[in-house]
Amino acid sequence: MLRFARLPADDPVAASLIEAMIHELTPLYGRIDVPEAPSAAPADFRPPAGVFLVGSRGETAICAGGIKRLSATCCEIKRMFVVPEARGRGVAGELLAALEQAGRELGYGTARLDTGPHQPHARSLYLHRGYRPIEDYNDNPFADFWGEKDLVMTR
Repeated sequence: MLRFARLPADDPVAASLIEAMIHELTPLYGRIDVPEAPSAAPADFRPPAGVFLVGSRGETAICAGGIKRLSATCCEIKRMFVVPEARGRGVAGELLAALEQAGRELGYGTARLDTGPHQPHARSLYLHRGYRPIEDYNDNPFADFWGEKDLVMTR
C-alpha cells in the first residue's frame, strides 16, 4: 500500500522525482520544462489552490504528481511520474486516484490532463480511469491527448 505525503514541489524528494521524469522524457520530446510549455513550476502546486503528492512504500519515494488550478472549478494534473522499478504494479492508478481525491478536497469539480504521443500507456490509463478526450486546452506543444474527468462523486 502506498502512503502519500503532501510536499512542496521544490522539496528535495519531490524535486528529484520531477527531475527524473524530465530526464526520462528528454530523449522523447526534448526538455519539457521550457517557456513554451504550460507552467508546472513549484508555485503552481502550492496550497490553497494546488498540492503536490509524493507516494512512498516504506521509506522509498516511488511516485509523484501535482494538482494546479486552472479555474475556480477545474484543476490540472501535472508531473505524474512513477519510478521505473515500480511500474506495472498499479502504482500509477493509485497515484491518479490520490490526485483526483486531492482535487476534490480542494473543491474542484473537474480535472484535466494531457500526455504526449510517446506515452501510450499514460493515455490508456487515463481513458481506462474515465477521462474523456477533449480539445487542446493548454497549448502544450508536447501533447497529443487532452482529457477531462468529472470529480464530483455521485451517490
